[in-house]
Amino acid sequence: MKKLMRILIVMVCVLGLSACSNSANKENANNNSAEKKEWIIGLDDTFAPMGFRDEKNELVGFDVELARAIAEIEGWQLKFQPIDWAMKEKELQSKNIDMIWNGYTITPQRQEKVAFSEPYLANRQIVIVMSTSSVQTLADLAGKSVALQAESSALTAVRNKQGFAESLKEIPEYATNTEVFRDLEVGRADAIVVDEVLARYYMKTKGEEAYRVLQEDLGAEEFGIGVRKEDTKLLEALNKGMKTLKENGKYDEIYGKWFSEN
Repeated sequence: MKKLMRILIVMVCVLGLSACSNSANKENANNNSAEKKEWIIGLDDTFAPMGFRDEKNELVGFDVELARAIAEIEGWQLKFQPIDWAMKEKELQSKNIDMIWNGYTITPQRQEKVAFSEPYLANRQIVIVMSTSSVQTLADLAGKSVALQAESSALTAVRNKQGFAESLKEIPEYATNTEVFRDLEVGRADAIVVDEVLARYYMKTKGEEAYRVLQEDLGAEEFGIGVRKEDTKLLEALNKGMKTLKENGKYDEIYGKWFSEN
């Protein structure tokens, strides 16, 4: 009996140590996540000038260059993974990607799902019509169609503007902002709501004289990098890396390349 008891005690101790070891390993995996050398960044690869494909089908843009600059500092390898923007948080939580980094607006609703880096770029949600439109104010859009990207900060801004969404005839939602602009250009939408950083770049490349931005906007916002809440070390590394880029002038260099006229 005593021999059996000793065996049972030893087994309990071994199992206990194993459980503690597994718990510690799991905690270390979470807390030391920045030690990982390859990261997958989820993005909408049509979101110029933040992240999009050039004439050679290569990914370029402001966010893409920032990510590569921080990766160089940290010694990371990066993989850019195009995703359905409406599924971005699900892609992150399922670990198909490690970061959401592509003009990702910081909102209270998103902060419930992900951890954000410190803000690194200011933005606005602006309303655009064709230059020939009679629409001059938000009030003029009552009973009209206003298009935007699905599950975007533009949609949040429209919903948050008291009485605005309810005054509209319809709010068509599209997977990409390229489709949103096309809806306006062919006359299916009377106006669109988009990120200013994207809109200014798009209108410049397509011909600014064809469009008009309403004086009223739907609010200021800030962009951040989204990660899983348990990836605390990764978040620290991103904030530290961004601070370094701003201190050594690299951030300003990249900013000037993409937003020199703004």
